[in-house]
Amino acid sequence: MTATPHPDDARPGDALVKAGGIVFILGAVATLATMAPLFLGTDPLPSYAWSLCMLMGVGFALAAAGVLRSAAAQRKAARAAVASREA
Repeated sequence: MTATPHPDDARPGDALVKAGGIVFILGAVATLATMAPLFLGTDPLPSYAWSLCMLMGVGFALAAAGVLRSAAAQRKAARAAVASREA
């Protein structure tokens, strides 16, 4: 019989979701910083600042990969539980 996991235990994909959230927030801050000069009537930021806005998409992709990894691990655990019950 396998031990039931504690709710606070780290599961596969948790680190990717956390990292994705952090990267997404950095991208959101960069987006706000690059859009502010347009509304304030000042000179726009250089193009490298605009490229930092892409961090939002990268963060979303990281978080999605973490969710998919977590789902795959749960599916694998469910299959193993069914197989052990049948045996």
